[in-house]
Amino acid sequence: MIKIDQCVAILIDGNNIERSLQSLMNKNVLANFDTLVPRLLSDRALNRLVYFREGKEISAKLAERLHENFHGSVIPCHKSADIPLTIFATQIAQKVDTIIILSGDSDYVELVRYLKSRGVRVEIAAVKKNAAAVLIDEADHFTSITEEDAFEYSPSLVVK
Repeated sequence: MIKIDQCVAILIDGNNIERSLQSLMNKNVLANFDTLVPRLLSDRALNRLVYFREGKEISAKLAERLHENFHGSVIPCHKSADIPLTIFATQIAQKVDTIIILSGDSDYVELVRYLKSRGVRVEIAAVKKNAAAVLIDEADHFTSITEEDAFEYSPSLVVK
């Protein structure tokens, strides 16, 4: 048996993933990280999980759940998550073997190229129909996020 010993960081462009899932299903869906993260890790070690999201109104329940289940953190972004996520990825590149970016945004193509040039394996996880083909092609691996990776919520139950 071969044991894969990789240290992985998962960086999430929250707005991108939320919009992609909503276009796939309906506006009241969110990613189910409880099932998605283990599937992405595939028995590899999680170094850190960071959820970047535009706007000040981020669910405290989401932040608490990511922290409790994955020691993850939520970072609110002034405008888009692209720049903060990119800076963070370059800062941790020497500390991990693999970075999984949850986004299909072509703005990350140059980041993927840079990380790969530094010897970091880069994986993309996104809703395929909303993911840029050039981003998928540049990545070392692509995982399609599907309806099974989401859950529907009742807006009246959302706690901020």
